[in-house]
Amino acid sequence: MTTKALADFVATLRYEDLPEAVVSQACRLILDAVGCAVSAWTEDPEKARIARDIATLYPASPGAGVIGAPDVVAQPAFAALANGILINAADNDDTHKRALLHVGSVVVPTALALAETERLSGRDLIVALVAGYEVAVRVGMAVMPTHYRFWHSTATNGTLGAAAAAAKALRLDAAATRMALGLAGTQAAGLNTFFESGDMTKSIHPGKAALNGVLSAQLARLGATSPPTILEHPKGYLNAFSLEPKLEALTAGLGAEWEILQNGFKFFPSILASHSPIQATLAIVQRHAIDPARIARVTNETYTTVSTHFSSKEVGSVMAARVSVPYCIAVAAVDRVLTQAQFAPARIHDPLVRQVLSRTEVIADPALDALYPAKFPARVTITLDDGQAFSETVLLPKGDPGAPLSDQEIDEKFQANCAGLLSANAVDRLRAAILGLPEAAATAGFPALTR
Repeated sequence: MTTKALADFVATLRYEDLPEAVVSQACRLILDAVGCAVSAWTEDPEKARIARDIATLYPASPGAGVIGAPDVVAQPAFAALANGILINAADNDDTHKRALLHVGSVVVPTALALAETERLSGRDLIVALVAGYEVAVRVGMAVMPTHYRFWHSTATNGTLGAAAAAAKALRLDAAATRMALGLAGTQAAGLNTFFESGDMTKSIHPGKAALNGVLSAQLARLGATSPPTILEHPKGYLNAFSLEPKLEALTAGLGAEWEILQNGFKFFPSILASHSPIQATLAIVQRHAIDPARIARVTNETYTTVSTHFSSKEVGSVMAARVSVPYCIAVAAVDRVLTQAQFAPARIHDPLVRQVLSRTEVIADPALDALYPAKFPARVTITLDDGQAFSETVLLPKGDPGAPLSDQEIDEKFQANCAGLLSANAVDRLRAAILGLPEAAATAGFPALTR
């Protein structure tokens, strides 16, 4: 009974069970997620305002804080909603490639909110976080890849991970945790329609998944019941959300092989599918003296999901640009760099960028498709108006577990994300609090450190 196995794992997981590498990774993932949330206030202030304002509708004392919002203390479910929106706002949050899931934007806000209201120790927070990561990713791998035809996996599968983290934070026993998973599974939702429109639902989804996870655990603590076999039931989650459900993925290596270690850290603030082609494009334009005005054609040969999900050229908003692989390639080719600045409205509407964008195509390549999802391959070819062509292939993007960021690079990303809102001293205090979690008797509430 697979739902039971996951619930038993969550309820019995102890800090002493966690390898040192898992503890270190958990701290790095919190650092990265909190930094991403702080950056939302400068990179997407409208989304940040909405996150803050929705939390203010549900005040609580005591409650949980909203990252970067000085005066907001909300019910934990709505603090988790707000912080989930903030973490995902600039599309710079961590990703598990096999589950195609931004785990941090769902599990981190859930664990932080309940750590604050339940007065958890740093180690308790870490255990709740790890439980959430392990469940979310395994559910994701069990329903992928056909799940992604319609469903935003961060929203759907993330809900189960949030419920697991919340159940652990609330110290639910195995039976109640199983009920929390059932309640989460029946609430999971979130459509991929935003890939065309570039709207705010992409970032609202992880926040809502975090909210639903907290709510599920709270309901279970109050005695609410749910389907005890929500995942494996013939009319349950896996069969409803996948054409090829893989039941064995739910428990394969559970407690021995830690999927949290397979999470990658983003090096570019855009959809992960764009990272390999961005790197290939930058390699070409930095190696050769290419005048972008002379670019006649750009092709990105890659795996099928990129062509079916991330290839829109209707780039009318910042989020639409972040999830458009053709746009990311085009602006990288023109600017020879890709940072947050390349997603400013002025760059999105720049005539030369638009010209190169119109000449950029994504092509599914069967040979490269066979490498996915173990690799995220891209072969970019830039052809000039005189027929000269330059190609570059990248199989793993920088930040993938197979091409990892160093601790220094993760720290540099954190500092850059925080620089627009926090002083250098505040950044140092926040970093020290997060990295010191294993020895913290109590979590002070990281949102308070961003006020």
